[in-house]
Amino acid sequence: ETMEMTAHNKRLSLVLALSYSAKWEITRAVRNISLACQRGEMKSEDISEETISQYLSTAGIPDPELLIRTSGERRISNFLLWQLAYAEFYFTEVLWPDFDRQEFFNAIVDYQSRERRFGLTSEQISE
Repeated sequence: ETMEMTAHNKRLSLVLALSYSAKWEITRAVRNISLACQRGEMKSEDISEETISQYLSTAGIPDPELLIRTSGERRISNFLLWQLAYAEFYFTEVLWPDFDRQEFFNAIVDYQSRERRFGLTSEQISE
């Protein structure tokens, strides 16, 4: 019912990762890329970061820019290992059931203060 009600929405996407494992996802992608090479659909030297991204379960979905981790945990727990490479992390002691509008606002304000470098140094960005 929810899928039907939101089928034409365009502004936001909700992605649920149920029974998800990033290690499983990456292993599956590598296996499928290997099979494509064996079938002659691509050459191993043509495999790039983009190729791997296209074989992940999240293909076509933008990588997260911000990961909010609740309950005081300071780990990513086998979650989106590939996709979180350049994400900013926000850690809060607040438990998920208590995570409210104000705590979300705090996370966004914190995120806005970050310098997004995508693997570069501050000096490389300013050049």
